[in-house]
Amino acid sequence: MRTRNIAIVAALALLAMATAVAADVTGTWTASFDTQVGVQNYTYTFKVDGGKLTGTAKSSLSESASAITGGMINGDDISFVENLDYQGMPFQIAYKGKISGDEIKFTRTVTEGITEDLVAKRAK
Repeated sequence: MRTRNIAIVAALALLAMATAVAADVTGTWTASFDTQVGVQNYTYTFKVDGGKLTGTAKSSLSESASAITGGMINGDDISFVENLDYQGMPFQIAYKGKISGDEIKFTRTVTEGITEDLVAKRAK
């Protein structure tokens, strides 16, 4: 009985560790989606170090890439903030998503009450 309980606890611990490992999204991802200002084509460049995510986000409507800050990955959950300049003013867009293979389903919060859904795909 005791051996069986130890085996079950060990198996559960291994399962918990496996799900806590951050997915590797390092590389380039692209997305095209409708927004209040029209269709945007984005290129995201991610770098993962442990559970920390950094990188850039570049919109087809912008001249330069925006820094990604506050990025985290926990299992298949991903979140970060895109810091951009909108008509000379700093602006932040918060992203939350789920990683599934070569796709990430994001919801981004542009401002309070305005969200946009998009799917980013790993560039090949």
